[in-house]
Amino acid sequence: MNPYAKLTFSLSLMLGTTITISSSHWMSAWAGLEINTLAVIPLISKSHHPRAIEAAIKYFLVQAAASTLLLFSSMINAWHTGQWDITQLNHPTSSLLLTTAIAMKLGLVPFHFWFPEV
Repeated sequence: MNPYAKLTFSLSLMLGTTITISSSHWMSAWAGLEINTLAVIPLISKSHHPRAIEAAIKYFLVQAAASTLLLFSSMINAWHTGQWDITQLNHPTSSLLLTTAIAMKLGLVPFHFWFPEV
């Protein structure tokens, strides 16, 4: 991999993490998580081995499903509370969906089957 491309992906990974950590709005947190996802995929598949490509596809599919759940939980929360603020997570359904989405993104126990293969 080109060193400039690797530097660009590493910097965008740090940028996405910074945006996610410092956000107070659901959409900016989601954007930071998506920047992280798009930066990690080329780093996973940099060796053009079929297992690396398969791992990148699995990573992308799991992260896309988790991002969809995160957006759905934020929409439910905004529908019930009228706010898109991260600190106002009061509805139990949106809390459950958010916990599920974060568990999928992190590869925690009920959703950990994709993690060792990637």
